[in-house]
Amino acid sequence: MRPSDTSNSTEEWEPDEIGVWILPNGSMDLNHHGFHTDVTKHLGVQITLITAYSLIILLGLLGNALVIYMIIRYRNMRTVTNFFIANLALADLLVDTLCLPFTLVYTLLDEWKFGAVLCHMVPFAQALSVHVSILTLTVIALERYRCIVFYLGQRLTWHSSFLIMAFTWTIAAVLAAPLAIFREYRYEEIPSINLHFAVCSEKWPHGTSRDGVIYSLSMLLLQYIIPLAIISYAYICIWVKLKNHISPSTRNDAITRRKKTTKMLALVVVVFAICWLPFHIFQLASDLDLVLMFKEYKLIYTVFHIVAMCSTFANPLLYGWMNKNYRNGFLMVFRCEDKPDSFHPEGSFRTRSMRRLTVNGRNGGHPPTAV
Repeated sequence: MRPSDTSNSTEEWEPDEIGVWILPNGSMDLNHHGFHTDVTKHLGVQITLITAYSLIILLGLLGNALVIYMIIRYRNMRTVTNFFIANLALADLLVDTLCLPFTLVYTLLDEWKFGAVLCHMVPFAQALSVHVSILTLTVIALERYRCIVFYLGQRLTWHSSFLIMAFTWTIAAVLAAPLAIFREYRYEEIPSINLHFAVCSEKWPHGTSRDGVIYSLSMLLLQYIIPLAIISYAYICIWVKLKNHISPSTRNDAITRRKKTTKMLALVVVVFAICWLPFHIFQLASDLDLVLMFKEYKLIYTVFHIVAMCSTFANPLLYGWMNKNYRNGFLMVFRCEDKPDSFHPEGSFRTRSMRRLTVNGRNGGHPPTAV
């Protein structure tokens, strides 16, 4: 598009994967140079965007750092499920530190101020974190499915859980790599007004958007539809198993704890799915040129991006609300207390029972009265 055409409307504009505004031929959005009105340039809107992103970053850093700290600090919290939760928190911290600040500045200024290296790394880091999150949620669901539905007492070992986490990061890095590889950092010039500014945009092979559409469709399947289908099936089976489970009274407490933990983890998945659904749909529609006619296209896209990013701080809030261990831990941190005996790690039925039998055997062989 020629520079003189930019004053017509916003229909020609489309976002890249991190919510930045470029022309179909890769040129930057020139709204801030006065070519046409852009509602995101209004002071009230910018204050709102800055406030929203700042709150997400602050809450995400505080909540996820607390989760990781608790799991490292208290030995009783070092269970396999909590290791995976820490992996989830680490991915969210990656977004809060390496993605959101740069995305906010680029959205407000419409110019990339951070150089060529970060131009490639920021979209890669955001895609990497999202892949790690959904893969970790899938692993948690499958692990609980294996232990609860098949009633397997042998949980994953620490060594196995760390290997699985390393594998999730490797797979996530491979899936996110195209956003780092097919990226271009360059300078745009408009001689007629002596304008010179930096651009960071996608540049797919063959110079067409077809590859971008294929990638978006693939990510919708691999990053959203397929994992959520697997997770949903696993948690439905778990819930049916726990609901219909008939056990001795000595195991009632363990059953109750498992139901609460499963409900919490399932809700984490639901929140993730709700937060990311509008963004995925709008991104795909953008690649297919179905929504570019909206006048406030940029604002709508930014709002959906903010909603998606809310998932980075929602998890610690859910843990504190639904899990007694995390709630106690958060309160202890804020009160500067240290009571590790207030944590009660969840274990499998069989391993918890064996552990109690061993302890009671040393105390005279009396059977356990409660689990």
